[in-house]
Amino acid sequence: MLVIRKFAEHYSLSVKQAYLYLKKYAGIAFIDKCYDAEHTLSVDDAIIDLTQVCRNNGGDLVYA
Repeated sequence: MLVIRKFAEHYSLSVKQAYLYLKKYAGIAFIDKCYDAEHTLSVDDAIIDLTQVCRNNGGDLVYA
């Protein structure tokens, strides 16, 4: 999925690391649930949304 790859690039993670982080902190569930809406946004906006969802669920990455 493009957004996972871009999330990984943004945070200098491997795609596997990004996927596991997003899965652990509910980012994958968010993508699944809100795909239709998120698909209409830019990739940067989707990364910001994913970052916030993960932070709300205990993740510690900060969008810069």
